[in-house]
Amino acid sequence: MRVLISCCLLAASSALLAGCHEDETAQPAVIHTAQAQVVESRQLQVPVSLRSTGTIHARETAIVSAQVMGRIQQVLVREGDSVRAGQTLAVLDDAALLTTLAQAQAGLKAAQNGQAAAESDARLSASTLERYRQLEAQKSVSPQEMDEVSRRAEGAEARLDALRAQTDAARAQESGAHTMLGYTRLLAPFNGVVTARTADPGTLAAPGVSLLQIDQAGALQLDAAVDESSIGSVRKGMKVQVAIGGASSAEISGVVAQIVPAADPASHSFMVKIDLPSSARFHAGMYGVAEFANGMRQAIVVPHSAVILRGSLACAYVLDGHGIAQLRYLTLGATQDDLVEVLSGLSAGEKLVDTPADRDLAGKRIEARP
Repeated sequence: MRVLISCCLLAASSALLAGCHEDETAQPAVIHTAQAQVVESRQLQVPVSLRSTGTIHARETAIVSAQVMGRIQQVLVREGDSVRAGQTLAVLDDAALLTTLAQAQAGLKAAQNGQAAAESDARLSASTLERYRQLEAQKSVSPQEMDEVSRRAEGAEARLDALRAQTDAARAQESGAHTMLGYTRLLAPFNGVVTARTADPGTLAAPGVSLLQIDQAGALQLDAAVDESSIGSVRKGMKVQVAIGGASSAEISGVVAQIVPAADPASHSFMVKIDLPSSARFHAGMYGVAEFANGMRQAIVVPHSAVILRGSLACAYVLDGHGIAQLRYLTLGATQDDLVEVLSGLSAGEKLVDTPADRDLAGKRIEARP
């Protein structure tokens, strides 16, 4: 009997404890409320751009080299010097060419003297022939004498023609010597800036070996490589946004000036030359990135102020159907003005907390501020 009573008491106690536990778990969890600005993700059309890297160059660049063999006597410029068209940049040793010129001048003088003597002889022969023709008309000379005078006149004219040809050849030789002597002075082909110097006095200059490089003064060009799969979207005259490394972050607007018609067989890319506006902010040799417009596409965007960073990860507080904030990680794309593209993690029309700052809002009900 005692055992039965004890069992009944134990069962009653267990039921009472179970009922107390059930009452405790049935109580709803407390959800805290916070006020915040709420924004909504939107689907917009955004421009598609083709990015290409390149290097800035002068529109014209000249490699200055010697046209004759000779030792360099003077180099009159250094890197960074501004030069004007026709300015002397370097001087070669001209002793041998001066000797050649003197010989050519002496040969020309001798040929001219010989031509002058031949011209005098030819005039005398022609005058004698004219007198004999008058005498022949009067039957005062024999036919044999007339033939001899005629042959002398013809011979004098032939010698004159030969000496005239010699004089022309001597004159051409002297002109060539003058030209070769002029090659000992290396001149600037246009107004520009010296960007490279590879020779010093005493160096032996040879034809075709670079001594100096001159970049033309004025506006510059960005030479950008565009892949063959994308070259169809680039056309001459289109405007291009350009960012120059080391220059101001402000956008630079360029214009496509030329598309080289042949692709590089190694990289399968085309060279696109982009005219840049005149500016003191960038120089030849700087790195640049060009963005070519390539149509429009649909994208989901949110205000940049709704995105927060957790280490290197981007995330945002997204509200569910009950207005409860949940921390969600996002993959971001390009930024345009105050909007940022969301590549993954959001759908269009979802609500987010704007400017959450450092507050922990995860699991809180958000009341939108007016």
